[in-house]
Amino acid sequence: MRIDKYLANMNVDSRKEVHQLIKKGVVAVNGKTVKTLKEKINENDVVTVNGEEIAYQKYHYFLLNKPKGVLSATEDRSQKTVISLLDPQDRYQGIVPVGRLDKDTTGLLLLTNDGQLNHELVAPNKHVAKVYRAEIAGVADEETAKAFASGMMLGDGTKLKPAKLKILKQDRENATSEIEIEISEGKYHQIKRMFGAVGMKVTALDRLSMGNLHLPSDLKRGKYVELSLDEIKNIK
Repeated sequence: MRIDKYLANMNVDSRKEVHQLIKKGVVAVNGKTVKTLKEKINENDVVTVNGEEIAYQKYHYFLLNKPKGVLSATEDRSQKTVISLLDPQDRYQGIVPVGRLDKDTTGLLLLTNDGQLNHELVAPNKHVAKVYRAEIAGVADEETAKAFASGMMLGDGTKLKPAKLKILKQDRENATSEIEIEISEGKYHQIKRMFGAVGMKVTALDRLSMGNLHLPSDLKRGKYVELSLDEIKNIK
């Protein structure tokens, strides 16, 4: 890899600014000052900028507590995206959200440039469990839970896999419920469509977990943490 691309990928600075750093003579590889923008390096080389080592890391993993009103996308002309919530130094090349949460859905969202892990978590044949907490307009009961557990059919003919519904609270007077639901697929607006099929409406939806990855209770909405390699091994 060319030295300028390496430093840009490691978010040292933009490609243009990296060129200026090299021209100033503050970039070195294995202790030798870099003289040309085209110098090639590999993962084992020691790269420094102003004497500070820039360690190579191919993949990055960020766990975000997604807030409402933000798109699960890399860019949008008019609306805020989850990538814009990352600090500039963490916007590594190729970072994308793993799967999607609707604009008004909150909670756990993984951002990474590891395409293989992305596939492992979202591919339909992998059946990765995802748990959500939701507020419902309507009284969800054991009959609702049975309907979900049986693998329901939506109005458009979409056949769903069985889902586990746990009822946390019922308010019959105000016709509302709080629930937790576990699904193993991620069809378009799936949970909202499931409750719609039984005459109810999801008024708030928050993702708590995805496979072995759980949303930390102390991670504030709109904030994120970078996951360690041990945490990533646990996910895989």
